[in-house]
Amino acid sequence: MEGDIWTVKRVLAWIEGYLAQHGDENPRVSAQWLVSEALGVSRMQLFLDAERPLTADERGILRDWTRRRGQGEPLQYITGEVAFRHITLKVRSGVLIPRPETEVLVSEALALLPAAPKPQDGFDAEMLRQYAELTGEESPDNIDVPDAAPLLIADLCTGTGCIACSIAFEHPSTTVVATDISKEAVGLACENTAALGLDDRVTVVECDLGEGIDEGLIGSLDLVVSNPPYVPTAVLADIPDEVAFHEPSLALDGGADGLDVFRRIVAWSRSALKPGGGLAVELHETCLDAAADIARESGFVDVAIVEDLAGRPRVLVARAR
Repeated sequence: MEGDIWTVKRVLAWIEGYLAQHGDENPRVSAQWLVSEALGVSRMQLFLDAERPLTADERGILRDWTRRRGQGEPLQYITGEVAFRHITLKVRSGVLIPRPETEVLVSEALALLPAAPKPQDGFDAEMLRQYAELTGEESPDNIDVPDAAPLLIADLCTGTGCIACSIAFEHPSTTVVATDISKEAVGLACENTAALGLDDRVTVVECDLGEGIDEGLIGSLDLVVSNPPYVPTAVLADIPDEVAFHEPSLALDGGADGLDVFRRIVAWSRSALKPGGGLAVELHETCLDAAADIARESGFVDVAIVEDLAGRPRVLVARAR
């Protein structure tokens, strides 16, 4: 990238060609992703600013990023972040990258919880205060806006913290304990929790599943949610090299039938959840029917299978009896 002027248009074309020669399945998308991130603009803006020259620093960043992408490193690890539902998360090597299907898991988990309460009669708190000031009927300090009962959540195998942070961000009545056995994951989840200003309601614990959760909470949880290792061992041989060579196998391998960790989650959740509490777990598309049988045999009711955005079975939901 040395010599004459490198514009946005020219560097996009060069990176696309380089990545195509190095086996990238979607070199155009990858090139646009890298350049938009390096320049701090949207992909649409790249085409509006097609003739803008790149600075020396921008060219240096893109040289490094393009080389890494050409070696098969995931885009999210290269740029260091990923968008997930309504938040942006830090990501890095050693911790599983959040997937779009996990956004479906969060939606189903939230649906198992009582809705966040709203101020009385459809008015928000500020409107009620203004009414009180205008009419003098009651003190603005004594407006009856209902408090929400706290909802206790356990997010097992939290990884980046994407599930725990999304639930806390989207439902203000929740308090979440997020666990992971990986030190790297726990460190990253703590960073994401702090960066999002959620560390007052999300606690991250390094432990195996629920072993590190306060015994005093057992039997009182409103929800257990998890995206555990769930890929059947035999299927791991066929996953893309980008995943196999760069993402942690600890977060992927679910044993011979993909349900080794799921069985342990179900057993723990049976005692950890309060009656009527919800269970939501993301699993491999080939495993959901067997998982539903396990959940029913363990005493869970209202067991259902939910499809992901591609129409494949992906999430099991159930309630404790």
